[in-house]
Amino acid sequence: MSEQTPGPFPARSGADLPQGASRRVVMGWLAGAGLGAAIGLPAVTARADAPKKGGSIRVAGYSSGTSDTVDPARQSLSTDYVRCNMFYNGLTALDGSLAPQPVLAESIESGDARVWTVKLRKGVEFHDGASMTSADVVYSLTRLQDAKLGSPARPLASQMTEIKAMGPQEVRITLSAPNADLPVVLGTFHFKIVKNGTTDFTTAIGTGAYRCKEFSPGVRSVGVRNPNYWKAGKPYLDEIEFFGIADDAARVNALLSGDIQLAGGINPRSTRQVKAAPGFEIFETRGGGYTDLIARLDAQGTGNADFILALKYLIDREQMKRAIFQDYAVVGNDQPIDPTNRFHNPHLPQRPFDLDRAKFHFAKSGIGATAVPLIASTAASSSVDMAVLLQDAARKIGLSLDIKQVPAGGYWSNYWLKAPLCFGNINPRPSADILFTLFFKSDAPWNESKWKDPKFDSLLLAARSELDVGKRKQMYWDMQAMVRDDAGIGIPLFLSGLDAHSARLKGLQPIPTGGMMGFDFAENVWLA
Repeated sequence: MSEQTPGPFPARSGADLPQGASRRVVMGWLAGAGLGAAIGLPAVTARADAPKKGGSIRVAGYSSGTSDTVDPARQSLSTDYVRCNMFYNGLTALDGSLAPQPVLAESIESGDARVWTVKLRKGVEFHDGASMTSADVVYSLTRLQDAKLGSPARPLASQMTEIKAMGPQEVRITLSAPNADLPVVLGTFHFKIVKNGTTDFTTAIGTGAYRCKEFSPGVRSVGVRNPNYWKAGKPYLDEIEFFGIADDAARVNALLSGDIQLAGGINPRSTRQVKAAPGFEIFETRGGGYTDLIARLDAQGTGNADFILALKYLIDREQMKRAIFQDYAVVGNDQPIDPTNRFHNPHLPQRPFDLDRAKFHFAKSGIGATAVPLIASTAASSSVDMAVLLQDAARKIGLSLDIKQVPAGGYWSNYWLKAPLCFGNINPRPSADILFTLFFKSDAPWNESKWKDPKFDSLLLAARSELDVGKRKQMYWDMQAMVRDDAGIGIPLFLSGLDAHSARLKGLQPIPTGGMMGFDFAENVWLA
């Protein structure tokens, strides 16, 4: 791993529009130099690097369960993202610099960042042979707004007050307020396009690079090459089998034994074992993902402000970085926007590991010798190790943290968002607006600590429509300070995504929205 901290990605998302958000500027975002640029792949410069067709691979992610889905609107875990990226496309996709690139949309234009015209790519077919039209796009975006469906993307989709077909290949989207980030939003996981009227998601019928041959929730999914895929020459592989192996050691052993060719979400402690084995490689993706400590503000005990501050001062970030993550991480500061993001606030004082301050606030909390249950699981990356270090530090100030390690299966449905004190595991998000909307707005579906602040909500809405980048940045800086000081979460580190793979597997490139190429490896990899 390089010891240099990555610098900011090129500032190319919607926030960079000048006043007026001219049609020419918006078109400039989406003028990708061919399909290679649309997915962030480098141009092939030598015959030795040329992709090869044929072959199959088996891939293991790090989670699975009976709630697995191939309904893009209902996705909640990385394994869902992998499957839906195999079987569906979105209107846009985010490249290696998190800029939106055209996929099913040939262009997305706006003169005021409020009314947007989407012109669709012609000649695209669903897996059953039906042509994709504007009716499919209108249906896909509209269903995200259905409260009964319960899509995590509903807060993002609710800003669309009108989604109207203007012809078979054109859609007009009107927003409740200007949002220069709309092309970015449309490139996120939940905004895949499904067939008009689809309600049965026991299988997947999309426009993606692979057809769904088998989908068994909690067991596996199998995708086979789509012979009519609209991207010329893709995909490269004939078949991909994808499933989950929750245990890190078992996942690594499956790779090293040759049973799988790509293992997602490798524990940093396993990197030495992989590197020592000939014919295998580590693939690192830096971005804004984090494992956070969550104290629910609406629960007795954990909702105490002094107790939460005590916990935050007990986090030894440098020790966690070295001992748990083998330096595959960047020190965090309880603010959710990471240093690679151009809206990261670098001026907030770093919260230190400070036993004296922790002891002071713990004494003020009045909790005393009462043992506080702390739920941890391998489902939340390295949270068990983080809990042990936190427990050791807590003993030094008289705080008793009772670690309850629970199985990975069912953790997200039974404990996350429910337990008073537990851990989350947040995948990187492509923009500050999306991260704040999904996790910190008062009515956010994944508001982990149940933090509610009307001032924060107002700032979020104001920033979304602010086309002056300097003013928008200051708003995001203010919001980060509010989260850092008042929300019931502690963010020790921003974690690198680590995958391991056979050296024969080629084509992986980092996409900061997550490991395994932003969970979109399927159409981009081949076997040498």
